[in-house]
Amino acid sequence: MAASRKRKAPQKKKAEEGGVGDAVNPTDDAVNPTDDAVNPTDEAQKESSKGNANRRKSVRTKPHQEAKYFEEKRNLEDLWLAAFPVGTEWDNMDKLHEINWKFPNLENAFEEGGELCGKKVYLFGCTEAQMLNVNGVDKVTLIPVVIAVVSPVPPSDKIGVKSVQRETEEIIPMKSMKMAWMPYIPLEDRHSQVERLHTEIYTMGCTQRRSALKSLKVERVKQYDYCLPYLQPLHPDDDEQDTVVHIMYPLDPPVVCEFDWELDDLEEFTDNLIKEEVLWEDQKDKFKEHVKAQVKERKQAQRQAREARKKAIEDMDPNIRSALENLRLYKFYPVQTPDTPDISQVKVSYINRYYGKAHAVL
Repeated sequence: MAASRKRKAPQKKKAEEGGVGDAVNPTDDAVNPTDDAVNPTDEAQKESSKGNANRRKSVRTKPHQEAKYFEEKRNLEDLWLAAFPVGTEWDNMDKLHEINWKFPNLENAFEEGGELCGKKVYLFGCTEAQMLNVNGVDKVTLIPVVIAVVSPVPPSDKIGVKSVQRETEEIIPMKSMKMAWMPYIPLEDRHSQVERLHTEIYTMGCTQRRSALKSLKVERVKQYDYCLPYLQPLHPDDDEQDTVVHIMYPLDPPVVCEFDWELDDLEEFTDNLIKEEVLWEDQKDKFKEHVKAQVKERKQAQRQAREARKKAIEDMDPNIRSALENLRLYKFYPVQTPDTPDISQVKVSYINRYYGKAHAVL
């Protein structure tokens, strides 16, 4: 009977929970031989229910994740990066990306109503070193600049290189420095077949790999530091008409000065240096001969430049000459943003000794 009472208590409690009052099934007094056995199906369902409950609990307690949004790339967003910064030292290339420069002004120029819309344009980059306030610190900073040349033909297939050993520059083919005008493909067209695309935008590119620089001679690497985009001048530049020579006479210390062969009298110029104790009396005649030699060399270089320019113009295709006479130059600086330094006071129209000044600075 003790065993029977022990089993009735839970059944009664179960009945009460099920809402059947105190009624008891007459068969409850009989002991079912399978009552104490474990039903594998029931256990599996319990474990499954427990697992589902845990999973539901896990889902409910997992913090809400905010959806991530990525800014859509603009069609010409990397245009300024495609224009190789000619004349920038290889070691300084990475410094251009330390500041988040933006060129929406360049992009907008190709939109409807912009200065470059519907025109054939050739772009090259360069850098200008200026003292800027960056994050509260004044330091020399490289500013990337993009030059846009509006022309129906490439402005030039040559590059000016300042020799490492000499002060003068030599004009060589762009391909000798692994540079060339390359078609620019906007982002929205890069999924298309290249041979079917037509572009009116070309950028000066350089295929020299930075990883291969270590295998080159130092003189060869330095050549890139002195590169200048070249443009055949149709008119004499200021340098061709300059009458000033820079003198460095070898003494200890050396005599450094400038002599203008049109304005200065050599005899009087030399006597003044002696009075100022810059030049020794016994060096007077040798110094004068040195100055005369420098003036002669300078005049000869200018004469050769005039003759070369004249011949180049005479041999030039009339269409190319017409294009050079009518090309337009635009100089683009980065726009001001909250995270870029103020460059409003350092913008200039000058490009380089070959291109002269831009028609517009943007």
